[in-house]
Amino acid sequence: MNGMKIWKHFKTITYHKYLVMKGCFKVGLYKQGIMHDLSKYSPTEFWVGVKYYQGDRSPNNAEREDIGYSSAWLHHKGRNKHHYEYWIDYSTKNIPGGMAPAPMPERYIVEMLMDRIAACKVYRKDKYTDKAPLEYYLSGKDPAPLHEKTKTLLETLLHMLAEEGEEKTFDYIKKEILHNRKLAS
Repeated sequence: MNGMKIWKHFKTITYHKYLVMKGCFKVGLYKQGIMHDLSKYSPTEFWVGVKYYQGDRSPNNAEREDIGYSSAWLHHKGRNKHHYEYWIDYSTKNIPGGMAPAPMPERYIVEMLMDRIAACKVYRKDKYTDKAPLEYYLSGKDPAPLHEKTKTLLETLLHMLAEEGEEKTFDYIKKEILHNRKLAS
């Protein structure tokens, strides 16, 4: 294994984790900020990340292109509640595919926002703007299977970030979304 790729991947995921932690701390999500993405350091995710490391996009996409799926992502999404895929469950209703999104607790929607901001900052570097997370969200091939409550809050926050910036959005989150709520996991 290439030692330089190991170091670069470690730096990338650690910088991403630091940015998410910084954002989470600004809104009062201290435990989530510390615990964010710890599974990326597990052998299952870390070594795949090293193998497919490119520096300008997620190694998970490169693994998907190579083998048709991402083993690291399948591991990751099942252990991290800030991913909407964690909240997909079987439905008792007769719907196509038999699966339906459950509503995400607000604190995880906020962590998902911080995750999207950090990913855009890491990969876009000096080209990052507060519009980047919304642009990335809107560029998805198909609409994400989000519960309507989750979708409404996430889109509200992404638009607020794009139009009013980080400081105002984080202040709104802290005062209006998370104020007086029990934040324990």
